[in-house]
Amino acid sequence: MPTTSTSSLRCLVVDDDPLSIQVVNNCIVNTAFLQATGSCDSAVKAAEVLRHQSVDLLFLDVEMPLMSGIDLLKTLQNPPMVVLITSSKEYAVEAFEYDVVDYLIKPVSYARFLKAAQKALEMQNQRPEVEQPVHASEVDYTFVKVDTKLVKVPFQEVRYVEALGDYVHIVLAQHKLIVYSTMKAVEEKFPSSLFVRVHRSFIVNIRSVHSIEDNMIVIDNKHIPIGQTYLRDVLQRLNKF
Repeated sequence: MPTTSTSSLRCLVVDDDPLSIQVVNNCIVNTAFLQATGSCDSAVKAAEVLRHQSVDLLFLDVEMPLMSGIDLLKTLQNPPMVVLITSSKEYAVEAFEYDVVDYLIKPVSYARFLKAAQKALEMQNQRPEVEQPVHASEVDYTFVKVDTKLVKVPFQEVRYVEALGDYVHIVLAQHKLIVYSTMKAVEEKFPSSLFVRVHRSFIVNIRSVHSIEDNMIVIDNKHIPIGQTYLRDVLQRLNKF
């Protein structure tokens, strides 16, 4: 039973023969799990396209002027899956050194094309999903130690942070956390895209600021002073937000 997939394989055809491009594109159009994204009449043009466009499957002619299909494969650091197409069998051994999906001889029949395409689909479905790294800017919370517990703090719920001696008070929408920490340590935990230091004793959530009155930031009826050394940066940040 052939492997099925809910997504299409994006295909690029590379061949210096317009008729061959037309034949392969026609095969792609008639294959439900393939999606045509374009074609190139030289390997040089294909190299440029692949630098800017994401492709799942490359239908690549071997014999082309200036740069052959094999030469193109040698230049690609992270190549897509490749089906080589050529009028000669002499490149078969060398081709499979590059882990190509299949090797088609011209003229290409649809039955043979479909077999190669199904092999590519099976390879795609068997690939493990790569877990994308989480960037700091995408994380919307942190953890802080309160007594003997680690407590999750969603950034969007934080109104402001106030330093009081050896502790900081993290004031959220519905409650307050008292943490044994320095302001510097808290400032490093909180994303600068959302929070700004406005005073040596205060960090505020920019989205929680209601207004600024006489160098005082107003958040939930709390008047927070803006230190003179922070004033210029605070005003610039609020104006850009």
